[in-house]
Amino acid sequence: MKSNPHAGAGSTDESKPVPETAADRRKRRAVFLRELAEARELRARVQPRRTKERRLREAMRMRTFRI
Repeated sequence: MKSNPHAGAGSTDESKPVPETAADRRKRRAVFLRELAEARELRARVQPRRTKERRLREAMRMRTFRI
């Protein structure tokens, strides 16, 4: 087994993490939430029966905790 002569992501020279700014984090979070909403919409179109059942279960669960 040969060792890798090229320095990669696991090398000790590049192991210093770059501090992430709040703006970078918000951008990443916005992209993630947008993709998550898109995936949920797709699932609702592809599996309407399951989506309806899930919505009804969630509504029942929310009613359980109301006083």
